[in-house]
Amino acid sequence: MTAPKDDAPAQDIASGVDNEIFAGNQRKPIGSIGLLVGALCVIYTAFHIGVMNLYPLETWTYRLIHVGGGLAIGFLLFSSLSFGEREGPAQRNRLMLLAPGAVLVLVALAQVVWFWISGTGVDQAAQATAFRWTFGAPLAIGTALTLIVAWIMPEPRRARLDAADIVLAMSAIAVTLYIIFHAPFLRLRAGTALAKEADMWAALVGVVLILELTRRMAGLALVIIAGIFVIYSFVGPWLPGILYHKGYSLTRFFTYVFTDQGILGPTTAISSTYIILFVAFAAFLQASRVGEYFVNFAFAAAGDRRGGPAKVAVFGSGLMGMINGTSAGNVVATGSLTIPLMKRVGYKPQTAAAVEAAASSGGQILPPIMGAGAFIMSEITGIAYSDIVIAAIIPALLYFASVYFNVDLAAQKYDMKGIPREELPKFRKLARQVFLFIPIFILIGALFMGYSVIRAGTLAMGAAAVVSWLTPYRMGVKEILFALEISTKMTLQLVAVCAAAGIIVGVIALTGLGTRFSSLLLGLAENNQIIALFFAMVVSIVLGMGMPTTAAYAVAASVIAPGLISMGIDMLTAHFFIFYFAVMSAITPPVALAAYAGAAIAQSDPMKTSVESFKMGLAAFVVPFMFFSSPELLMQGSTADIIHVVIGALLGVYLLSSAVQGWFFGNLNIALRIVLALAAMAMIDSGYLTDAIGLGTAVMIWAVQKKMVKSATIAHGAD
Repeated sequence: MTAPKDDAPAQDIASGVDNEIFAGNQRKPIGSIGLLVGALCVIYTAFHIGVMNLYPLETWTYRLIHVGGGLAIGFLLFSSLSFGEREGPAQRNRLMLLAPGAVLVLVALAQVVWFWISGTGVDQAAQATAFRWTFGAPLAIGTALTLIVAWIMPEPRRARLDAADIVLAMSAIAVTLYIIFHAPFLRLRAGTALAKEADMWAALVGVVLILELTRRMAGLALVIIAGIFVIYSFVGPWLPGILYHKGYSLTRFFTYVFTDQGILGPTTAISSTYIILFVAFAAFLQASRVGEYFVNFAFAAAGDRRGGPAKVAVFGSGLMGMINGTSAGNVVATGSLTIPLMKRVGYKPQTAAAVEAAASSGGQILPPIMGAGAFIMSEITGIAYSDIVIAAIIPALLYFASVYFNVDLAAQKYDMKGIPREELPKFRKLARQVFLFIPIFILIGALFMGYSVIRAGTLAMGAAAVVSWLTPYRMGVKEILFALEISTKMTLQLVAVCAAAGIIVGVIALTGLGTRFSSLLLGLAENNQIIALFFAMVVSIVLGMGMPTTAAYAVAASVIAPGLISMGIDMLTAHFFIFYFAVMSAITPPVALAAYAGAAIAQSDPMKTSVESFKMGLAAFVVPFMFFSSPELLMQGSTADIIHVVIGALLGVYLLSSAVQGWFFGNLNIALRIVLALAAMAMIDSGYLTDAIGLGTAVMIWAVQKKMVKSATIAHGAD
């Protein structure tokens, strides 16, 4: 096929960035079944937007519908195994194996429906074992049998729904309806000796379904961590030291964990409001092709510079990552375009993937949206959103400056060129469409004018639809329905992981582990704040490995933040510190999800890619310690002090990037790289003396590089 004439190819360089991304185990139902599933997705997101803006529901009811609906749709859309491994004909005798579990789940569901019809259920006067054989046992046994069939004999045809997963969806509906109906009772008896056996079975099956959907959508890491916490709730009497507790019965534990102290607590509160709202906003931008415009704009501005595609990835992926809030998902979306182009101009495959991973992850620390992180932090700490966004500006600047410096220095070192200007979008044409940034400006303006986060996000979503009418990709009814549909599909992973994180939060609250861990942290650090922060960094990264940022931050904040604050560390500083390392876990070996996603596209070694991405984002491991020692980096202090600290920090980040890349006005040998890295570290402290040491060392190395001074002379002068 011949390419179109004139500049059409150049204008379409970002084509496909906004296409829907399908996971390896995601079904693609067709025909009337596909329309039905699509309608369920539309209803799910529309329900949330409607409740948040028009008709508020009681908290438990709303969150239960959020979790239960997400589970039901998630099981319909995501298989237990990847389709690439097992495309083929349907397996015989499968329905016969499935029938017993299906019948039992239907019995339990029928009992719950009867509760609603009759208006009577398991009230306070009911026996502890009431409805054991018509609800509890059928639900638990039927779900277990169905899970086994779904694991060993999954439906191999991607265009078909799996009968086993339909049964699991019905099980999720039964759990949800039961808990909603009994919520007035459960508020009083959950987690106590008054809890009924039926309550326990509903909660236990709900926990199992949450962990199974989390496994399908986010892998085993979070499931294993949550499983360890669940086991800990029962083995506490046999554990030593701070891990000891008296232990809990099955009924007390599971009924407690399915309340607003656990699964229905802060993590689900966040996913059912801020996360789904801003994922819907991202879906509207995607449906109106604004994401393509962002990337085209970046290509037009920087694509022809040395290492141009990598610089585009820094800006374009940062913007996209700020909105969609998932590092690995953003790598897949924008990396499919930027990684091949980076390889084309000379970047090694692992370097190309690492740049994309670092930029996409950094989007979650980029104001004003921060991948919903700003809103989560505001919810947990009670600090005003506007204060959080203002404080985030300089650290985000330093991080992206660091990635940019790494990219530019690598391009200098290997003499990389950009993409020819004739192959790029025309900047003049794109500048005439700058109005496509209006939804972002409306969001920021509405928030700073005092509108609620929900109202501001809804206005921005509407603005995305309106501005699309000024482009060839006008959003009509069909496009709005598509945006609502893909919003649900993009949200499901976060629904599952936030609910799974809620299990961990519930265990921490029930056992008092958070308080004891804070005491241990204080003891180990011996009131040394730097040591305490180092431990906090390690815990945040470990918890974040395999978890999306939102879940990792929520769990880490509940475990670590109280201890840091009790040591006298400012609340905003403590939470920012934890949040940054939760974000950076996505590019930290050995479990670096964003880097692994990039490696799959670049066809590079995953471990080498994760190490490279760690080096690219190294500043993010230094910046949190910088804003601890220099509050000016969080906009706290006089203007003169803030300017001084920012300039010094930027120079320090540049020196660190030069040491990492081995290029500072020429190739650096290992000795000079170490010296330059030490000079960068000296500038972590905002004092004038340390700045002078760092700057003086940089000038000395520059003189060596320019042959103005010989390294032997420096060594002699040091004697």
